[in-house]
Amino acid sequence: MNPEASNTVEQDAEGRSRRAVLGLGVAAAAAAAVAGAPTPAAAEIAPLVPAINAPPITYWNQEYTAMKGDIKLQLYRRRAKAPVRGEPQAPVLILVHGSSMAALPAWDLTVPGAGEYSVMNVFARLGYDVWAIDFESYGKSTRNPKANSDVKSGVADLEAMIPVVMKETGAQKFHFMGSSSGALRTAAYAAAHPDRVDRIVLGAYTYTGKGSPTLNDRAKDLEYYQKNNTRPRPRSMLASIFTRDKPGTGDPKAAEALANAELKYGDTVPTGTYLDMTSKLPIIPASAIKCPTLLIRGCYDGIATEEDILEMFHELPNPDKQLIVLAGTAHNLGLSYNRNMFWHAAHSFLTMPPMIVSV
Repeated sequence: MNPEASNTVEQDAEGRSRRAVLGLGVAAAAAAAVAGAPTPAAAEIAPLVPAINAPPITYWNQEYTAMKGDIKLQLYRRRAKAPVRGEPQAPVLILVHGSSMAALPAWDLTVPGAGEYSVMNVFARLGYDVWAIDFESYGKSTRNPKANSDVKSGVADLEAMIPVVMKETGAQKFHFMGSSSGALRTAAYAAAHPDRVDRIVLGAYTYTGKGSPTLNDRAKDLEYYQKNNTRPRPRSMLASIFTRDKPGTGDPKAAEALANAELKYGDTVPTGTYLDMTSKLPIIPASAIKCPTLLIRGCYDGIATEEDILEMFHELPNPDKQLIVLAGTAHNLGLSYNRNMFWHAAHSFLTMPPMIVSV
């Protein structure tokens, strides 16, 4: 993570190719070069992946809190530079974490000697006003022993967050990027509040869960999730995220850095999203998601089959939709060796130019 708001990049992320791009806007994989950066000055800020041995980059950071009743929710914000009154508004991107890690370990990880891992850094350099949230009972947010921080609770957390983001940025609609159960939270919020959502990126999504080896194994502990609001989350479990689907898709140094960053918050996390994913899928019908949507998965992801995601893709009602499968990656898209392909695909989708003719 980046508590001093600077980051020295020592080497580039690895990986060069993507397996397939499906859906409308097939050429979106190359659209970043055509569409340009989201603001006129963004192309001058920094490339997607900084050069090896690039000088440290300083970012503008702020932290905020939002209140959901008596629950304090921690919010994080990063930009390439401080906002200036009168300048064009930067697109706002809200990052939504998953089941086993808080916002900063998920989206702002520092891995010494392994190159850039911070999604917050990358998208700040690309010109976005980047926000992230610790959901209830994660990270710096209030621990609530009486609740399990399920998807429904996550939607309520986002509802509490959005007025703060609106006040601070002046924006009325936002891009969202969620991974794993964070993608479920994102989709559920988008269905409930279409007026606040511009475009969404759903990484490592699970729709029905049919045929999922990971969920089949996880369901063995369903009774435990039903009876308990927290579950153990030791170092070994965090390390397994990098190896359970396909060894070799993640760097052991990243697994160690993630565990070091996350375990300072404790060795347990809420059970809510595990309960949702093992007994309540689909959380919402795809037909309820009206906004432009990118579904993106690693080719080795064990949380959902390609057939399951194709079913969801076909049911999405907005024709502005894409499904991308990334080669050489598994469930953990943002922390994989080939994370640069994830960044590229997401940025390309978020900067898709408007249609010239609507028919």
